[in-house]
Amino acid sequence: MSQIGAPHGGTCPKSPRSRTLRTVATLTSAVLAISALAGCSADDAADAAPVAVQDNAPTPRDLVADGGTLRWAVDAAPTTLNAFQADADATTSRIAGAVLPALYTLDQRGRPQRNPDYLESAQVVETEPKQVVLYKLNQQAVWSDGREIGAPDFVAQWRALSGRDTAYWTARNSGYERIEKIERGKNDLEVRVTFSKPYADWQSLFTPLYPKQVMGSPDSFNDGARTTLKATAGPFLLKSVDAKSGDVTLIRNPRWWGQAAKLDTVVLKPVPRADRADALAAGTLDLAEIDRSTAERISLALKDARAGRNGAQAALAHGPGSSITPSKALKSWALAHGSDEEKAEEVRAARKKNQEAIARYATAQDTLATYVVRKSLEPAYTQLSLNGESGPLSDERVRRAVARAIDRQELAESVLKPLGLPAKPPGSHLALAGQAAYKDSSDALGGQDTQEARALLADAGWVPGGAEQPAGTKAGSEAEKKKEEGTEKDASEKKEAEKKEAEKKEAEKPAKSTATPAAPAPADAKKKSDEASGDAPSDEGLYIVGDDKPGDRRAVPAQAAPAAAPGAGTRVLTPAPAAALQGAALQARAEALDTRPGALDTRPEALEAGTGSAAQAAKPDRGAAGAYAPRGTAAPAAVPGAQQALGKDGKALSLRFVLPSGPGSESLRTVGDRIVRMLDAVGIRTEVTKVPDESFFKDHIASGDYDLALYSWPASAFPATDARPIFAKPEPASDGSLMVEQNYSRVGTDRIDQLFDQAAGTLDEEEALELVRQADARIWAAAGSIPLYQRPQLVAARADLVNAGAWGFAAPRYQDIGFEKDASPKKADKKADERTGEKTGEKAD
Repeated sequence: MSQIGAPHGGTCPKSPRSRTLRTVATLTSAVLAISALAGCSADDAADAAPVAVQDNAPTPRDLVADGGTLRWAVDAAPTTLNAFQADADATTSRIAGAVLPALYTLDQRGRPQRNPDYLESAQVVETEPKQVVLYKLNQQAVWSDGREIGAPDFVAQWRALSGRDTAYWTARNSGYERIEKIERGKNDLEVRVTFSKPYADWQSLFTPLYPKQVMGSPDSFNDGARTTLKATAGPFLLKSVDAKSGDVTLIRNPRWWGQAAKLDTVVLKPVPRADRADALAAGTLDLAEIDRSTAERISLALKDARAGRNGAQAALAHGPGSSITPSKALKSWALAHGSDEEKAEEVRAARKKNQEAIARYATAQDTLATYVVRKSLEPAYTQLSLNGESGPLSDERVRRAVARAIDRQELAESVLKPLGLPAKPPGSHLALAGQAAYKDSSDALGGQDTQEARALLADAGWVPGGAEQPAGTKAGSEAEKKKEEGTEKDASEKKEAEKKEAEKKEAEKPAKSTATPAAPAPADAKKKSDEASGDAPSDEGLYIVGDDKPGDRRAVPAQAAPAAAPGAGTRVLTPAPAAALQGAALQARAEALDTRPGALDTRPEALEAGTGSAAQAAKPDRGAAGAYAPRGTAAPAAVPGAQQALGKDGKALSLRFVLPSGPGSESLRTVGDRIVRMLDAVGIRTEVTKVPDESFFKDHIASGDYDLALYSWPASAFPATDARPIFAKPEPASDGSLMVEQNYSRVGTDRIDQLFDQAAGTLDEEEALELVRQADARIWAAAGSIPLYQRPQLVAARADLVNAGAWGFAAPRYQDIGFEKDASPKKADKKADERTGEKTGEKAD
């Protein structure tokens, strides 16, 4: 999936193959989730999901002009042209999509479809004793050097990616390690692939397919394909990569056997997100993913054009000249022509500078009015990640409390509603609305409920007043460190400290007798293993680790809570057996969501027993079982208490919330601010740390140096393969470190791993989908990742550019992209009017 939430809401890096399959995995977008419908099967629910439509100006090919150059913005020049290397990026994937074979591509619902340009057919022809897939290749498919695409290319790619030859520096080999052999079929156009064990996601393999010249040896794989490709086989050819500018030039492939590309040339131009508004205003780009502020500026320019205002008039209406009133203009003119030469010179310089700014703004607005904003939902979701490795979040009750404190609907609306996009939070970690595996399993955790969040915290021992220490003691790791080092206070110092403490208590008595609690006092606290956690047993081995990560965690400033009423710190605590029952109840709820049949249970015996669907519907909705504290656990009833800082064993409950600080992450930080307020309402304090974009993922997310963080994962058509490393249970390595794969929340279970393995190993498609849904319900129950919203996808495009824009799930069809025939400026302006979203236009007022 992808490093999102990171700069520009970027997506967390997954395998290069996964990035290629998802094509536009780094575009910006948001999600449409749906509630599971009672009485409907999961497939019916997925089919009925309101998926955001593509917005790419679909146009028949006969209305698209032949020729032209497309200037398409990318984030950076490609670090490698080999999509299977660890440093492959989105630009690598975009190049691969245009110049290399993709046996399967995604449709607009995120489902894999056979690509007839390369495959006449592909199917499982044998299941016993081994799975065999027979590929029948398009007889016209050839590499750019004229050689037929065939079995030798499949064999070379399998050997390079199987993991058996460590001389190949591959990022990942998922699926390829299951292949036992590849052989030629009845003729050169047939390829038989035999698997050593069943593999459900076989359609994910051999996309992109590289020629044997690239995959045939470690040297060509590791080094040769970083800067050039010896042969390609797509609608475009790789012409050059400019070492200075980073521009990648693709040209029409004369050997292409499919429908000829409409464009002569595609130039991928590295333009940072922060610079794209200026690049568009200068007219140096034709297509670019943009942020909300740039989209609003384009919409404003289009609004001016519709109103008959040119750029100069727009500059005076809302640009640099909008603050100049007649009186200010007269005064400025008088000073510029006055007798005070020094002052006149200063004013003339200022007037000249302002006039230049007005002229630049006017030109920019005129240029921006030639673009349109195309918008959809990106195939990726932004999540709140809860690091369960150590500290308070190692307790699943605290993680669930954080989740129950968050209003996901509010957050989704804050991001998507202003853009006119559907705003419903995702109900799955493993699929998005419209995909075959999608099912809303969020009920395994439960929705927003402040009182239940506080009850869960109380059950875990986090209560008002819990940050206070008995007289003569010190809170936190400092006292523990001194104890470990064997340091003791001098007897006279002890006596003096006790005397001062007694005096302090005496002085505080009047304050404590009033109705208003004392103000929180700061206290130093450092996170250490398991001190703040109540490790609740689980029926499936929920992974809770101690402080076994190399290096100490950074100290988190904490606040002591106001003193609680007598007994308030003890009456809410629950013994360990009850906590174990609570964890078991939550997993039981997930299991129920997994296996319950979709049909309504209206049997008389079920209704009589109170277990039938009708009987259940008549009962009051008490929420998701297990997402609550055990029965009898009391939560502070007074609403003001919800804002009190909580503590436990002398430590305040404070979580370190890491956010990127770059210019492209404003939306992410706004969402972070909302989350901080939601957590504050239940007594959870946060220390927000803003870090540079370049270090956000590497130095914090991947290394585990955070408690809470926002980043994103792209959706996959093959969740059993692609999502497993993201949610796999971390395992201790031989050197004592923790192997987390891509599970940066460090929360996982044995059962989740088993469900992924079973889903990948069955050839029954319906069974595989059901196993994926069961895994998702358990991921919700573990509360290590809370999906918040599908990301918005905003793309600026020239008004006459067609078959390009916000593709959503679907892969671009590069050969169809082009400029509309005879698109006069007047016609382009009309099309711009038609395609401008009303919501975005209104926002620009």
